[in-house]
Amino acid sequence: MAREYVWLECTECGDRNYRVTKEMRGTERLEIKKYCPRLRRHTTHKESRKK
Repeated sequence: MAREYVWLECTECGDRNYRVTKEMRGTERLEIKKYCPRLRRHTTHKESRKK
């Protein structure tokens, strides 16, 4: 299985708050509601590739 690290980036402030592993073959981009420490509330986080 090919797993790769991806960052979860807040859609409102743009901070990368979480790094998770993900199965890369045949999957769509992650979009999860997670806690944003800068905004101090739950917001939508989208997958962005590692840099």
